Amino acid sequence: MTLLEEIPSETFCEACIPVLETKRLALRAPTLADAKTVAMLANDRRIAENSARIPFPYQVSDAESFIASANKSNGEFAFVITLHDESVIGIIALTRQEPSQELELCMWLGVAYWGKGYATEALQAVIDYAFTELGHDALQAGTRVTNPASRRALEKCGFQWTGVGLYRIRAIKSSAPIDRFRLERGIWSAIKGWGQGTVKASIKRAG
Repeated sequence: MTLLEEIPSETFCEACIPVLETKRLALRAPTLADAKTVAMLANDRRIAENSARIPFPYQVSDAESFIASANKSNGEFAFVITLHDESVIGIIALTRQEPSQELELCMWLGVAYWGKGYATEALQAVIDYAFTELGHDALQAGTRVTNPASRRALEKCGFQWTGVGLYRIRAIKSSAPIDRFRLERGIWSAIKGWGQGTVKASIKRAG
């Protein structure tokens, strides 16, 4: 979906990674046991071409490398997105390019799970976590201009368009225009009920 970046290694505290639960989903820290499923889902050109650093073809070794480096950087988080039957359906992460930059929401879903509202539900859970638990004032996001479904999901969550930039897309070995978005705490606070009937994410912690 949006631009998924690898998370650099620093320090790791698995107990600090919560489980975020919504009406249909559970978001948790990835483990090496997830590598084969992650690779199977991500090995699709439609996903790679809408991401910055996902290669195509995508191998199990690529998934293992991502998982091994995930959640080792202070202040950045990566979650596997699962259904409540524990089926893995994608990845969502909070990353930053530079220590001084705002966190960026990055995400992809397996193609079989597109068009079911899972992207919006996962985004809302992580947005709530970033503003309530982590105390951030704003979040960034980006999506290719040729990906209107991702744009709609971001706009449903209150993200506002800020302009267009060029990003290098690894899978196409070229740069492509990316719509840039920003969500400020004040806007989130005004809409955080996420609409009638939506269940807010609950947070579970290890231990």
